[in-house]
Formats: sequence, C-alpha cells, structure tokens
Amino acid sequence: MAHPTDSIIAAMQTVTTEDKEVIRRAYDFAERAHGEEKRKSGEPYIVHPHAIATYLATIGMDRDTIVAGILHDTTEDTHVSLDEIEKEFGVTIRFLVDSLTKLSRLRYAGLERHVESLRHLLVATASDIRVIIIKMADRLHNMRTIEFVEPLEKRERIARDTMEVYVPIAERLGMGNIKAELEDLAFSVLEPARYEDLTITIKETTEEFNDKLEEDIRDLKRLLAENGIRTFRTEFRVKGVHSFAQKTAKYDGDISQVYDLFALRVVVKNTEECYRVLGIVHGLWRPIPGKVKDYLAFPKPNGYRSLHTTVITHRGVTVELQIRTEEMHQDAQFGVASHFGYKNRGFIKSNETASWIYSLIPSLKKYLPGNSTQSPRWLQELSAAEREHPDYENFEDILKKDFFAERIFAFTPKGDVIDLPRDATPIDFAYNIHSDVGDTMNGAKVNGKLVSLDTTLRNGDVVEITMSKNSHPNKKWLDIAKTVSAKAQIRAALRRSGTFESN
Repeated sequence: MAHPTDSIIAAMQTVTTEDKEVIRRAYDFAERAHGEEKRKSGEPYIVHPHAIATYLATIGMDRDTIVAGILHDTTEDTHVSLDEIEKEFGVTIRFLVDSLTKLSRLRYAGLERHVESLRHLLVATASDIRVIIIKMADRLHNMRTIEFVEPLEKRERIARDTMEVYVPIAERLGMGNIKAELEDLAFSVLEPARYEDLTITIKETTEEFNDKLEEDIRDLKRLLAENGIRTFRTEFRVKGVHSFAQKTAKYDGDISQVYDLFALRVVVKNTEECYRVLGIVHGLWRPIPGKVKDYLAFPKPNGYRSLHTTVITHRGVTVELQIRTEEMHQDAQFGVASHFGYKNRGFIKSNETASWIYSLIPSLKKYLPGNSTQSPRWLQELSAAEREHPDYENFEDILKKDFFAERIFAFTPKGDVIDLPRDATPIDFAYNIHSDVGDTMNGAKVNGKLVSLDTTLRNGDVVEITMSKNSHPNKKWLDIAKTVSAKAQIRAALRRSGTFESN
C-alpha cells in the first residue's frame, strides 16, 4: 500500500531499507501529533512538514535532516516533548528539533526581533549546519503559501524578515536557488505593483526573443558536438524579478543595459572543458568587452564557481553564458547543502570540493571529508562581535557592514585567502589577519606595488603588509577602515597608548 512518504523517499538520492522505515515512522508520529490541526490555507498541517521533507530529500540531505524536517514543529505546536522525540528517534534528532523550536519561538518587534533572529540563526548554524538548512526549507514553504497569512501587516513583516534575514544568509551559504526564490516571494509582498510591472516586462521580453534563443541554442549545441564536446547539457534561465529590479534601478530603468536577463548554462565534464567551451562560444558569437568573469580561478566568497561571458548572438540576442561542471552547478544551486548530496552519492573528492566548505562549521567534520575543524573567519568574527556588541544597533551595523555586504577575496603573498567586505582597505586586511599585524603595520603593497593605506582593495588582489615594531595606529585610521572589527581594534590600540578619547 502506498504511503505518504513514498514521494519523499523517491526524491532521495540514496536510501536504505532502514531509512525508509525511520522516515515513515517519523511521518506517522508527526501526523498523529498534529491530529486535526490545520494550516491557514485550510489544509491539514502535515502538508507543511511533508513539503519540507520533500525539498530536503530533493537537495540530497541525509536521513536525520529529513526526519527532523518532518518533526520540526511537533514540540512547538503539539503535546509532544523533547524526551519523547529522543526516545523514538535519538539524541541527534532531539537536538535538531530543539534548535528549530527555539528559533520558531522568537517573538520580537522591529529591529530587536530582526537582530535576535539573526543571532539565533547564526548560532544555530555554528552548532550544526543542518539546522539552518531545515530552517531555510521551512521558510521557503511558508513563503510559498504566504497569501493565506492575514492581516496584510503580518504578511509584510514575514516578507521583510525573509528579505533581511534569510536571503542574506542564503547568499553567504551559497544557496542560490533558495535565495532567488525567497527574494522574489518577499518582493511580491513588499512591492506588489512593481513586482507585477516587472513580471510583465520580463514575460514580454522573453516572448519577443524566445524563438531566436531556441535557434541560437541549437547552433551552440551543434558546434560543441563538432568540436568534440559531446557529454554536456544545457539549461536556460530568465533572471529573477527582484534581481531584475535591482539591475534596472542601477541603470535608471533602462532594461537595455541589463545584459544578463537571459542566461544559458552549459554543464560539462571537467574544468578543462569549461575553458574549451568558452573559446568555442567566443568563436561563435561576439563577446561584450569587460563581461568575461572567471569564477573558477577566483571563486566568489560563498564558494560559487563558474565561467561567465556575455555575448551578442547572430540573431541579436544578448545572453550570459555560465559554463561549469556538474559539481559546480550543484554548488551554485544548493551551496553548503549540495555537499551532503555528494557524500550521499559517494563521489566527493577532497581536491574537487571548494575548500571553504570543509572549514565552514566545526560539526561538518562528522559528515564531510577534510581535516580542518576551523569555522570560517566570518563566523568566528561574528561570534566575537556578538559578544563585544550586545546592543541591537551596533550589532546590526556590524552585520550590514561586515558580514552581509558584498564580499571580495584578497590574498596574502603565501596564497592565504582573506574574506572581506567590498571597499575594504589594507588596514582592514591587516586586522583581519591578526590584531598584532594591524597594530604594527607601516605600509602595504598591492600586486607588488606600494599603495596608500586608504586604497580600496579589489577581488583577487595580492596584499603584502609591511610592519615595524615602532609603528602604531593613529586616529586617521578610524576613517580609513571600513569594517567594524578593524575600527574596534584600532580604538583598543589607541586606548592602550592613551591617544583615544571617546565622545
């Protein structure tokens, strides 16, 4: 006889007989616990955990994550206790459900609620990465059904919370698919008229170029095959509405300046073929100068890897080509979650996986290969900042300026990666390495050339800090530094030297 979890199990990439039994038992447990409870849509409540579990299975999460997704609301909304969860499903499931229950109990208003949500989410992430992945799936399904939430003010609050809390975290964790859908769903609630207008514009533009694009894609496939690239696949995507809104605003509403409305993804076997495809594309269509981006040599700070080029086809269509391997494609879609899929499918290799993922959270060592137990610098600094700045306003300032701003990668001369917010300077770079480096710096070289300390660093810069034991920070550095962390360390050094007076 068919069971409601059959669709969840079918979505899993690997599954054992024991997995099936535990998932079915968890579903039956949750269904009994929720009983006649209904969603605001009028559907049985069990529809919600079923949807979450299905999404988690689809992206390749492990059995415990799926089970926790099914049970995540049982201790919040029913008579079930954590002791019962542990007795039935073990200590790991208890921990995951408990963490999710604590997040769901947040009931703050305005700024305080926003910052407290961020704190809890990031602490949960530092404890076990699976907590945030389940929470993302939970928020996604809630946003997909947000039209049933009343009144409008509550709907808008949830959408704003989504845009300000969940979207930035999805970006930092490389979860591109969920980020794009969440921000579009939130945008449709917060600015419905603009959302509708831009949706119509995108639809009309797509219809205008659809036939030409289909012919262009056929041309490219044929040429790739002729050049010996036969194991590949293509995907076509139209830019999300919110992302399109941001681009059009940047160009004062001129949509002709938005070169990446259409994107064609070419997924190939390996990195070498990525570069071969790039050459073939440039031989077929005219590339737009300055629009070639090599995120293979210089991945984005969230681990995103791909080759990008924007071209004008023979039929006059401007399209962005994204060229990547299957592993890179999974990374781009699901970020940190994709690596559970690699583990479950049995083909994860240390030299193929973005190195940042191994050091993301200490608890990941239990699930992924790799010998680093260090959490990433941004999570370490965020934890320290939360302790040093307990008041809401300062902590939000830190979040916006240091952690959720657009990021760059800069490198030490030895090749170590330093993750910084955009517009960071050599002073920020030095203090990011260590307070002693910042406190004794007397100069900087960028790409081998001496530069002033107020130089804005760019992605891929190699930065060398020169130091002297007789050098010390001065008050001007407070205006030059961009990160809250660097400013705090400069103030501390000035206080120690007796040259800083607080207002």
